[in-house]
Amino acid sequence: MRALNYNAAIDRIVQFIREKTSSGVVIGISGGVDSATTAYLAVKALGKDKVLGLIMPYYENQDVEDAKLVAESLGIEYKIINIRSIIDAFRDSLNIDLDKKSLGNVMARTRMIILYAHANSLGRIVLGTSNKSEFLTGYFTKWGDGASDYAPLINLYKTEVWEIAKRIGVPERIVKKKPSAGLWEGQTDEEELGISYKLLDEILWRLVDLKMSKEEIANELGIPVERVEHVEKLVKGSEHKRRLPQGPSFEDLISGP
Repeated sequence: MRALNYNAAIDRIVQFIREKTSSGVVIGISGGVDSATTAYLAVKALGKDKVLGLIMPYYENQDVEDAKLVAESLGIEYKIINIRSIIDAFRDSLNIDLDKKSLGNVMARTRMIILYAHANSLGRIVLGTSNKSEFLTGYFTKWGDGASDYAPLINLYKTEVWEIAKRIGVPERIVKKKPSAGLWEGQTDEEELGISYKLLDEILWRLVDLKMSKEEIANELGIPVERVEHVEKLVKGSEHKRRLPQGPSFEDLISGP
């Protein structure tokens, strides 16, 4: 994996947040390491009075307690908004059957709406929590948890976020817990991705940053080339998530000056 200067990276993120806002931020705190790390960095940059954390569970589980631990350890204001009634009402109004993934997308987009409602009312911005591993593989909901004004971790791989979390004092139980989007009981990121973050990041770095061939990557890591192809498929299949909507060009249809 690439050799990142973590202390310098932390300083750069803190400076980035300071440069992008002075009014404050709103962060969705899930109880996972990404949102916890984002919250800790935001407090370092702006102070605890300018950070609002929103905890938005669909069902009560350990994630809520972990999210509270993050907010309370930082001393920031936080709100717990249970989204079950909103989601259930939305599902009933649609009058269609939603599978687990589709329902998870509705949850993520509902949380986005709530985050922006609070940010707009306070004159603040929404700070996103996505990392580079999720961004490259499309492991986020388009216009849901992928929507924010700024995303301080977007150029850090998941394994790098873990390292930064350790250095800035994120509680150990948050750092060590299995990553989950909390969309349904027992859901984990690595199970859905079909690969561990450690191996995923090693492949992504070589595939995207170093632009090595699939065969070179497989040989260097001592893994079947099919594992690399799996990651490549995730990246290529999610390209639409990483760009704004596109349409046909009409430049060649314009005549005259």
